[in-house]
Amino acid sequence: MKYQWLVLALALVAGLFARYMMDSNDPEVAREPYYPMNYLESGTEVIDLFAPEDRRIRLVYFGYTQCPDICPTSLAVLSAALKAIPQQQRDKLWPIFISLDPIRDTANKTTQYAAYFDASITGATGTEAQIKSLADTYGVLYIKNELKDSAIKYVIDHNSYFYFLKPSGELIKKLPHMASPTQLIATIPVITSSVTKE
Repeated sequence: MKYQWLVLALALVAGLFARYMMDSNDPEVAREPYYPMNYLESGTEVIDLFAPEDRRIRLVYFGYTQCPDICPTSLAVLSAALKAIPQQQRDKLWPIFISLDPIRDTANKTTQYAAYFDASITGATGTEAQIKSLADTYGVLYIKNELKDSAIKYVIDHNSYFYFLKPSGELIKKLPHMASPTQLIATIPVITSSVTKE
């Protein structure tokens, strides 16, 4: 009886392995290649979000290009804040817009969208797995909601924060969505000066 269970267990393992091998060689089984979450696409380039040689503070906003209201408002606020602060502080910041909708937002589309608000904002996207990893890391909540009988097919409902990150990716601070750049303007010099001293 003991041997029968052993034979059955071995048969099951062999079956699963055979299925895996068949799927691996089946071109119909679509697989998204794995990329680390920090290597994103921007225009025709690949950027490293956590590049150690780039000592600028990352000022990140997560959204998507077809967002009807919150994203345009937030990026306009970011743009106004960047224009209001001294160049010395701007030089210490890397503003980045990361798309939560990589299916529709190509690298070029995301880059053009971000640049529309300010030429210094980097627009970036990645694979669905990369975006999910980044979202999970920083507590970005988002969900796709289907829209019946709509040309855009779906929207991405998401929370809205500005994330200040160290070059290593460590979160320094996050600020909620705002209608005015005042809070962002007040926070930027505090963040850049405190990190510069480390």
